[in-house]
Amino acid sequence: MMCGLVVGVDARAEDAAAKAAPQQLARVKDIASIEGIRDNQLVGYGIVVGLHGTGDSQQTTFPVQTLVSTLLRMGVSVPASAIKVQNLAAVFISATLPPFSRPGTKLDVTVGSAGDAQSIEGGLLLLTPLYGPDGKIYAEAEGPLVVGGYALSINGNTKQYNHPTTARIPEGGLVERGLTLDLVGRQSFTILLNDADFRSAGAMADAINKVLGRAAARSVDSRRIDLQVTAGEDIPALLGRVEAVEVPYYPRAKVVVNERTGTVVIGGMVVLQPVSILHGGLAINVVSRFEVSQPNPFSNTGTTQTVQQTQVQAKDKPVNRIELKQGATVDDLVRSLQGIGATARDVISILQAMRAAGALEAEIEVL
Repeated sequence: MMCGLVVGVDARAEDAAAKAAPQQLARVKDIASIEGIRDNQLVGYGIVVGLHGTGDSQQTTFPVQTLVSTLLRMGVSVPASAIKVQNLAAVFISATLPPFSRPGTKLDVTVGSAGDAQSIEGGLLLLTPLYGPDGKIYAEAEGPLVVGGYALSINGNTKQYNHPTTARIPEGGLVERGLTLDLVGRQSFTILLNDADFRSAGAMADAINKVLGRAAARSVDSRRIDLQVTAGEDIPALLGRVEAVEVPYYPRAKVVVNERTGTVVIGGMVVLQPVSILHGGLAINVVSRFEVSQPNPFSNTGTTQTVQQTQVQAKDKPVNRIELKQGATVDDLVRSLQGIGATARDVISILQAMRAAGALEAEIEVL
C-alpha cells in the first residue's frame, strides 16, 4: 500500500538563487577530449578449443564449418559430416585500439560465445584477426581464456556462477597495423566538451589562456574550443599542459531514475521551487475465495457446488506532511521521504510530477 504524502516548500526562506553555488573544478582531460585523438573498436570471429565437453553442440553448424576451414588452411582435408566434437566453441572477439598505437602494442581482448556452449572455461583462443570498421586487419588475438565464473552440470543438476560464456585475455591482442596521427606541423587543435555548455566552454578557454599566458584558446560554441599552436612549439608538451588544467565546471542538474529497479540517482545541484504535493494513499484490495456449498445430511434434493465469495477492502492512510525550505535540494526531499517510510517508487512518482509542474529545476532521465 502506498503512503499518502503532502510536501510543502516554505516560501518564507531565502531565495535559492541568492545562494552561492560551490564552484566545481575538473581537469580538461576528464570533461573533454581532443578531436582526432580517440579509441577505435575492433572485432573478430574465431574458435576456442580445449573445452571439456562444454562447447557448442552439433546443432550449431557454423563452429564445425570454421574448424573445417581452419584445418584446410593447415593442409588437413576433412568433410564436415565426419566431424563430431564438443570441445570447441565459436566466439566473437572485441578489443579497443587506443590512439597512437604502433605495431607490437599489446591489447586486452574480450571473448564471448556465439553458439550454445555451456562454458568456455579453460579454453584456448586460436589465432584470430581483428578488423576495424573499414574492414582492414589491425590486430590479432590468441591465448588462454580467463573466465570469472563456472558452470557444472551433473545428472540434470546445474550449478552456475557469473557468466562462464564470456572471458578475457589480458594482453592477448597484438597490434599489426597502427593508426597514425601526425602532430608535427599542426597549427591548431579542437577540444570537445563531453557535455555541451556555453558557460563551461568559456570558462575552459579562459583557464587555458591563463595557464599558457597567451590567448591560445577560444570557445566557438557550447561544445567546441579551438586551440592555436605557435610556430616551433612542442605539441605533446602543450597538449599535456592543456589536459592538466583545472577549469570551473558547471554540470547540468539531472535526476536519473530507473522504474524497473526503483533506483534514483540525484545530482547535487538540483533545486526545488515552492510546491505542495498530495500523493495518493488509497489502497483497494479485492480478495476472492472459493467455498463448497453442499446440501444437508440425508437430503434427497440439492447438489454440491463451488461458490465464489468476493470481498472488497479499501483503506485510506492519513497523509504525512514534509516541510522544506525554498531552495532545498532533492537530496533533502528524498531523506525526508525515507524518514516516513516512502518507497523508491513513491519518490520516482513525486519527482516526475514535480518536473511536470515546473517545480523541479532539473532534467529527469528515465532508464
